[in-house]
Amino acid sequence: MWRRSFIRSVLGGAGLAGLPGAAATDSAMAADGAAWLPAYTRAQTYRSRKQSSHDVTGGNADAWPIKAGAERTVFEAKGAGAISHIWFTIAARSAFHLKELVLRAYWDGNAKPSVETPVGDLFGLNLGDYVIYQNAFLACSPGQSLNCYFSMPYRTGARLTVTNEGSTDVGAFYSNIDYLEMDELPADALYFHAQYRQAVPNVAQQLPGGKNPTGATNYVFAETRGRGHLMGVTLGVIQNAEWWMGEGDDMIFIDDPTTPAIIGTGTEDYFLGSWDFGGRMHAQPFAHLEYGAPLIQSPERIGGRYDLYRFHGDNPVTFTRYLRHTIEHGHANNRADNYYSCCYWYQEKPFTDFPPLPPVEKRIPTVIPG
Repeated sequence: MWRRSFIRSVLGGAGLAGLPGAAATDSAMAADGAAWLPAYTRAQTYRSRKQSSHDVTGGNADAWPIKAGAERTVFEAKGAGAISHIWFTIAARSAFHLKELVLRAYWDGNAKPSVETPVGDLFGLNLGDYVIYQNAFLACSPGQSLNCYFSMPYRTGARLTVTNEGSTDVGAFYSNIDYLEMDELPADALYFHAQYRQAVPNVAQQLPGGKNPTGATNYVFAETRGRGHLMGVTLGVIQNAEWWMGEGDDMIFIDDPTTPAIIGTGTEDYFLGSWDFGGRMHAQPFAHLEYGAPLIQSPERIGGRYDLYRFHGDNPVTFTRYLRHTIEHGHANNRADNYYSCCYWYQEKPFTDFPPLPPVEKRIPTVIPG
């Protein structure tokens, strides 16, 4: 039910008979006296489809090899529709395949991708390690299976590719992508975007008086122009110094690139934890519906590792002209830790001019000696 409500909020609450759970809107259900019926009991008009890596000969070789340097199209569809679920699992010799494999998504025939990120980062595994967890949009299950439930609508077609930018062949890439075919999307349906960024290291800043009112030196999760709404971010951090790494406040610039409209109170506060997630001796991983830190290793120590996520499904951050989602990286303390992030949002135009993806050798998480 939650995901149906999300799809309804993303694609509009009216005229969505082609989407799951939306054969009748709440008002229509109330009008016909059936508001007590769950949406999934009503007649649906979309057509359920799946594309997968199944063995087309009818055998059991249900995976694709992806050679070093090769690109594999894992999904391609024509007409209107929406991807509702992505599942991958990967057998690869390289210990860094989650950072070496890059997923790109192209909506409506655009030459530029609206999604460009290492596979691991899309699924919240920003440091390239598998971690078992679940939230409202992403999950990693035992057996190293990756799941994404972000709805990804398109009007005239979609194409998803996976490129092996590593030096080692991937022996088996398994894929199941569930999607909905429909006659058309509502006029106000938006396009899904996901962008990877990193700062290795996130250069320490000594600001005058230890104050940062403008956010000029912040770490940027994503920057875009147009109309849409921010859904959230995943962030991996490797500590290059001792003690707490998260004194940075979240600062979100909405329609005005000079002044943040939203300012928080600290990194762990933005990710809805508190007090350094428990501190040097007591921090422990957690994973909840909209927020979590599913990986915490060696907290507040050199080499300490964190995977964090925060989603805004309860209140997507809307923008009409411009968005820059940022976080301070220790404005009042002289730190230079490594940041690896993936930001998720929806917007009207099905492409954005992303900054160049860092080369694969720079994406491998490691401690930088001080």
